[in-house]
Amino acid sequence: MSVEHEATERMDLGALNGPVLVFGGPYSNLHATRALKAEAESLGIPTDRIICTGDVVAYAAAPDATTQLMMDWNVATVMGNCEESFGSQDDDCGCGFDEGTECDILSRKWYAYADSLLSPEHRAWMRACPRQITFTLADRRFAVIHGSVQSINEFVFEASEDATKIAGLDTLGVDAIIGGHSGVPFTQVIDDRMWHNAGVIGMPANDGTPRVWYTILHPEDGDIRIEHRALDYDHMGAASDMRRLGLPSGYADCFETGLWPNLDVMPDVEKLKSGEAIDERVFVWSRPVMEAAE
Repeated sequence: MSVEHEATERMDLGALNGPVLVFGGPYSNLHATRALKAEAESLGIPTDRIICTGDVVAYAAAPDATTQLMMDWNVATVMGNCEESFGSQDDDCGCGFDEGTECDILSRKWYAYADSLLSPEHRAWMRACPRQITFTLADRRFAVIHGSVQSINEFVFEASEDATKIAGLDTLGVDAIIGGHSGVPFTQVIDDRMWHNAGVIGMPANDGTPRVWYTILHPEDGDIRIEHRALDYDHMGAASDMRRLGLPSGYADCFETGLWPNLDVMPDVEKLKSGEAIDERVFVWSRPVMEAAE
């Protein structure tokens, strides 16, 4: 296998005419990534309409196998801070954790473990991931990024300031941004434009359940139907693998409890939702308003 891959800042998928599946953060969770791939196949969504918002490798037990699965699956994948760090062989994950916090301390262990297993081929693929993916759906222009337009590792939650989202939409000149990194699914319309996060498949959304999240975008008569979907998978197996390898127990526990080991990165409003089960939701984005679908 060649280690040479052509790097690009932006990948344009053009006009997409069918449902688009979006997911974030496989996080080295091979069990969950396999489950999502099987889900996509059962739904009949082809690989050219599947997009990952980055951070293929992080907390869980199978960084090399998960990366190889993503490479073989050949879905469009945005560069996350973890791809940036592992691809460049940096000293840490670049996740944006404040120094000395619990997340910062825990990240040193899983980062060193993953760094020891990734091959030159894996790192070359990560370096070649685009920092932005664009496409058109129902005549609306989308940009897919990892954190924010300003920073690859900025945490953007639903409760984050609208100014960050508006600035990103203005800078990219698009109708919608799909972001990653924060790990909690949400859809927010601001002045008829949209910021969306599909959530991640590698870790629960701090909602007290072991489920993980992805999104399907359906074009419908000029509108876009947005489905936030939960995914069940062998979370017990994923947790067991972590414990067997001596990886941080807080994340292994999270796979079972659905509760993050630390909430430092969350706005206070998001912290108050901790342990509240998220419902699968459907929205219809139709200008000028977004309405909840029955």
